[in-house]
Amino acid sequence: MNDPKPYFEAHVFCCTNRRPDGHRRGSCAAHGSEKLRDYMKARARELGLDGRVRINAAGCLDRCELGPTLVVYPEGVWYTYRSPADIDAILQTHLVEGGRVDRLMLMPEQRELRPEQLG
Repeated sequence: MNDPKPYFEAHVFCCTNRRPDGHRRGSCAAHGSEKLRDYMKARARELGLDGRVRINAAGCLDRCELGPTLVVYPEGVWYTYRSPADIDAILQTHLVEGGRVDRLMLMPEQRELRPEQLG
């Protein structure tokens, strides 16, 4: 039997985990991930991506020090983001055009943000 066609072309999981203030690892929510996730959902609708792309809140994605973070499947590409402009770049470049936003991409071995990722 063949796998069924995916229900969504892409699935975006945005970490919205919140840890207590002062936690050594920090948390995505403390860096505004909830508000930015809401912005991403609204912009995706404006771009006509609803029905094709699903944007969800996620619990801890375990890359707290790099947060806020999100991951796009089926590709498994990870991003950090800090602003609505970063979200716009991810939506347009990755989800509309099929490219990648190199400056925001997180590599598997990455443990700290690069200067261009600090916004």
